[in-house]
Amino acid sequence: MDNFGTFTVLRPQSLLKQLCNSVGTTCLHAFSNLVTWSIYLEQGAITYATNSVEPFDRLERHLRRLNQLSSETRVQLRMRFEHELSNQSISDGSNVSNQPADYQAIHWLINKGYLDAAQATILIQELVKEVIESFLLIKTGSYALSNAQQTVTKICRLDVDKTLENCQIRLRNWQSFSPHIASPYQRPYLLINSKLHNQNLPQLLPELTNWMKGFSLRHLAVIMNQDEIQLAQNLYPHIVKGGVILHEPDPPFDQLPKYVPKAASPSRYTTALLNKQFIDTVVEPINLHGQPETALTVEDFTPVVRWATPRRRRSPQTFPPSRQNLQELTILNTIKSAPERVTTTTVTAKNTYKIITVDDSPTILKEISRFLESENFSVITIDDPLKAVMSIIRHKPDLILLDLNMAGIDGYELCKIIRNNSMFKHTPIIFVTGNRGIVDKVKARLVGASGYLTKPFTRAELLKLVFMHLA
Repeated sequence: MDNFGTFTVLRPQSLLKQLCNSVGTTCLHAFSNLVTWSIYLEQGAITYATNSVEPFDRLERHLRRLNQLSSETRVQLRMRFEHELSNQSISDGSNVSNQPADYQAIHWLINKGYLDAAQATILIQELVKEVIESFLLIKTGSYALSNAQQTVTKICRLDVDKTLENCQIRLRNWQSFSPHIASPYQRPYLLINSKLHNQNLPQLLPELTNWMKGFSLRHLAVIMNQDEIQLAQNLYPHIVKGGVILHEPDPPFDQLPKYVPKAASPSRYTTALLNKQFIDTVVEPINLHGQPETALTVEDFTPVVRWATPRRRRSPQTFPPSRQNLQELTILNTIKSAPERVTTTTVTAKNTYKIITVDDSPTILKEISRFLESENFSVITIDDPLKAVMSIIRHKPDLILLDLNMAGIDGYELCKIIRNNSMFKHTPIIFVTGNRGIVDKVKARLVGASGYLTKPFTRAELLKLVFMHLA
């Protein structure tokens, strides 16, 4: 029988600790500010945790931290689970079809051999800690405890106390930047003001300033291959002095709770814990047959931790982003236009990527050009689909936007022709169409499409797909 309760002042940590003393199996659902948290527990240990705010954005960010999957695999993962499983289950012979879509995706990666048990365990640990971190900030809302039918098929089991301890460490680090930084999803912009350049401030990397154009602190950290607390510390002096301004999180990240400012103590860095390995939760991996293996301690996972944090190829003092992180970014935040006084960088930007867009509608072509050229892309528009192939061969684009319904030749046929040329075997091709049916998406995948953008679309939706598929 399900148990339900409501609260006006929630003590999330106390609630979790009470549940960890239970020997049964349950799922804690918490609801606050339009966000749902789901924490799955079995015999006092956490088996998984997720929330309703962009779960696949969260999954992709941590997959990139593992540096394990190709961009094609990540695209396939999104197309298979994010959209279709929101409305229906995919039957794959497993018993996970009624479980969270992001958890099903992890199972799929394991079953396909993309992740082994140790890698999946590291991935789940990091996902769970991020979800629990935001859960601990809830002040008011309601909750429900569901029955055993709502549980997940175990991959690993995480110790509740140690998970809470690690999350509290991260929260204290973030709260040390209050009130200037209130959320890891705030978006830094570099403000042009020559007076600030004369102050004794640490210099920002050109790579960082080039990407401060609407990405959140959390997303920027992945782009830069850097710990997000360390990134916030590097930007903090510039934020305090006004050289970098923070915009509020874009929807739906603005629904997540913010850090509570510490009024009793001044903002300062909490640097003593920055070099601490946070993957130190005691876990019990579960083999693929569902049986628990020998419980592992921190020491047992030390080699895996080193593997999960790839060594940077350049000087560690500069924290440069790798080319792969810049080109294969798949965890992007929603991007909106900044006010006129805000600029993306004081460094001269270059057109990094060449994009061809094919559409027989001049209006759509003009709109796409306007959206993309402001982000330093080189955009080539083609309004005659019959001439598209030769233009694509001549310009050799990094990405192709292709209308599905055009006079003379449809997008499916044109996509097959492009894919038959070995030069464009791996070039991302995104269909831009008004068709919304699942059959159309499946057909798009069969002819080699990399993505699917439904009309009408916003600038943020277009930019998210473009960046996600550049590889």
